[in-house]
Amino acid sequence: NKDSFHLRHALTVEGIMRYMAEDQGYGDEADMWGIVGLIHDLDFEMWPEEHCIKQQTLMRDAGVEEEIIHATCSHGYGITTDECEPITNLEKSLFTVDELTGIVHAYALMRPEGMDGMTVKSLKKKYKSLNFAAKCNREVIDRGVAMLGLDPAVVMQCCIDGMSAHKEEIGLGK
Repeated sequence: NKDSFHLRHALTVEGIMRYMAEDQGYGDEADMWGIVGLIHDLDFEMWPEEHCIKQQTLMRDAGVEEEIIHATCSHGYGITTDECEPITNLEKSLFTVDELTGIVHAYALMRPEGMDGMTVKSLKKKYKSLNFAAKCNREVIDRGVAMLGLDPAVVMQCCIDGMSAHKEEIGLGK
């Protein structure tokens, strides 16, 4: 990917995945969680019709571990492919936060404070408004939260905290 939107999205998901690894007790795997977040959309710009499919070939050809290949593929389960069901907490987390980042990002852009002071309560209001960030698939997010077995507020807080920690890097510093 070369587009600034996709590069920023990759950095956003990387930061959240690292944060979630720590939050869920997988701190010793935070680097792997971050890498999966960073490269999860590897094939999106060049092969949008084969998203989550083409990247498997690209990664295998590059010698990437199967665990990482399956994890990155899993965020497209039931959306672009049915072959990589999210099984691990890493995969379920990626599946969930990939879409949720769009809502958090859009909300931060409309707030004068950006990410600073964002609360789960205010984010939930935006989440419930289906016209807000309408392209972000709430059914996918809800399915992911259910897979994780977490309270939606916990996942939202992880996204807020993970994005806040990297707000300058992802263009949301005010």
